[in-house]
Amino acid sequence: MVQQGFWRKARRTLGRVPFTEEAVAAFYCATDSATPMAIRATLLGALAYFVLPIDAIPDLFLGLGFTDDAAVLLAAFTAARTHITEAHRGRARIWLLKQKAA
Repeated sequence: MVQQGFWRKARRTLGRVPFTEEAVAAFYCATDSATPMAIRATLLGALAYFVLPIDAIPDLFLGLGFTDDAAVLLAAFTAARTHITEAHRGRARIWLLKQKAA
């Protein structure tokens, strides 16, 4: 579910939410086989919440719609901060640059 919906959601939110780069880096970390399983599960759970169209505050509400997503992702980013490497962040930056150029 996360892998199927993540890239579509990341493209849609590009420039609309300040945490897109962190979410992409978290996705790369969550799909990295070197990441411990507990961290992968935490990140995938948070990313699933981000991807799902139904959550505590629907994303349609401008200004408020992504606050619940941000809170869930921030908690996951905090738990995984030592596992989200510069390589994951670099891949995220490259992906963002490609999206902006397209």
